[in-house]
Amino acid sequence: MKTTIRGLVAAIVIGCAAALPAVAETPKDTLVQAYRIDDIITLDPAEVFEFSTSEYVAQVYDRLIYYNAKDPAHFTPGIAESWTVSDDGTTYSFKIRDGVKFQSGNLLTAEDAAFSLRRAIKLNLGPAFIIGQFGLTADNVDGMVTAPDARTLVFKTDKAYAPSFVLNCLSATVGAVVDSKLVEANAKDGDFGHGWLNTHSAGTGAYKLVTWKPNESLVLERFDDYWQGKPGFRRIFYRHVLDPTSQLLLLQKGDIDIARGLTGEQIESLKSSPDITLQEVPRGAIWYLAMNTLTEPLKKVEVRQALKYLIDYQGMANSFMKGRGVLQEHFLPRGFLGALDDQPFSLDVAKAKALLAQGGYPDGFKITMDVTDGSPNLDMAQSIQSTFAKAGVELQIIASDDKQQTSRIRARKHETAIGRWGPDYQDPHTNAQTFAMNVDNGDNPPMKTSAWRNAWDIPDLTKETAAAVLETDTAKRQALYEALQRKVEQTSPFAFMFQQVEVVAARKNVQGLIWGPGTENDFFWQGKKE
Repeated sequence: MKTTIRGLVAAIVIGCAAALPAVAETPKDTLVQAYRIDDIITLDPAEVFEFSTSEYVAQVYDRLIYYNAKDPAHFTPGIAESWTVSDDGTTYSFKIRDGVKFQSGNLLTAEDAAFSLRRAIKLNLGPAFIIGQFGLTADNVDGMVTAPDARTLVFKTDKAYAPSFVLNCLSATVGAVVDSKLVEANAKDGDFGHGWLNTHSAGTGAYKLVTWKPNESLVLERFDDYWQGKPGFRRIFYRHVLDPTSQLLLLQKGDIDIARGLTGEQIESLKSSPDITLQEVPRGAIWYLAMNTLTEPLKKVEVRQALKYLIDYQGMANSFMKGRGVLQEHFLPRGFLGALDDQPFSLDVAKAKALLAQGGYPDGFKITMDVTDGSPNLDMAQSIQSTFAKAGVELQIIASDDKQQTSRIRARKHETAIGRWGPDYQDPHTNAQTFAMNVDNGDNPPMKTSAWRNAWDIPDLTKETAAAVLETDTAKRQALYEALQRKVEQTSPFAFMFQQVEVVAARKNVQGLIWGPGTENDFFWQGKKE
């Protein structure tokens, strides 16, 4: 195994036939990470919606602005060096930086930024709704997103929203700026270059794509003319290593620089290591159990409530989730406006049996669960399988890779599933919209939220969620989100369990990496090895 991985790293990372040195170490100018990347479906920022690809976008593309992780009420300039909002709150004008180059050598202009936003709306792929919710459609976007000159971008909304909400949405990965000339040159059959961007890059970011081998590796190369300065690493190599034991072994031997999927027990064992540093990174991602209400037993509210009482939240927190997550039984992560931190559910078999009887299933039932293989998701599934059985609910686990599971859930073909959801932007609406809004429960809605994916038809709650985002009084808005979570808590097909804490285990010579509350704000261009 050691020889195979070294050979692969040498071939892909170094790009030559020479083997790595006899002493186990990675090249000084290369960052090698063991990370789960089987969630990659596409590399086009207009479609990117997964954890690993959000991090990819952060290295390869720039956005107009970025949210400030330390001060969420303010924003950090990106491609836009400044911006203003009209008095009526419906027009946002951005001053675009001069002299920024794309990796192709083309100079960036405001038209590239406008093209990128219009392109996302016209393609209408998964994340398009993030900016589409401001009244933008394929028919009107050319008039609502304009570039009156090379240094000015104008973004119009259909009504006045809280400015922080609009800016947060524009800081999402769907707002990444692509090279319009290069993308249009590679467009086919009116696809806006989507087919080409699935496997190529066209950004202004610190790194550009070299290769992506599904379920195997992702390799990025430095862009020397990056507008913020020359990146520290020449190459960044992601190695898909699912097994935590393999990750630990590779890290200890020096065959990788960073391991990002270790268990709590393994993390504990590294605390005394003189060669390894451990960094806890609070993330906004939430783990939850999803229950598809197209499945007969799960149509009953009492049955869904029963299953929430058949989960050993505390037992998981004290075992395999130790060091990887904290209990969070609501849809808003801690740190968000309106977040709640109590635990309304706990393992209570007697209460669960009574609820099952009320729902018409006193003897339980059989059901399946879709889950990604590997820890901790599979560990959660096995724990839930054990506790469900205490009330006669027989659970069959269907394990697959991340891409397969995601595809089944998006098609509403699952019965239950373990999900992990990361906020698309730093505003409470991102998770409220996902879990408390379903504008059309039919087969082809304009927005396919998690509520839709689990066929939860909630017209009244959808209206309440839509109203909350228009409230400009912060205290009132906070109260609205607190009330929404209480309603979702009791009736929804979601059992929220944990908020992620990612522990990054790195060789001690790795310095300067920035880890954000979401992978879309992980930045490696200032990294280096001492």
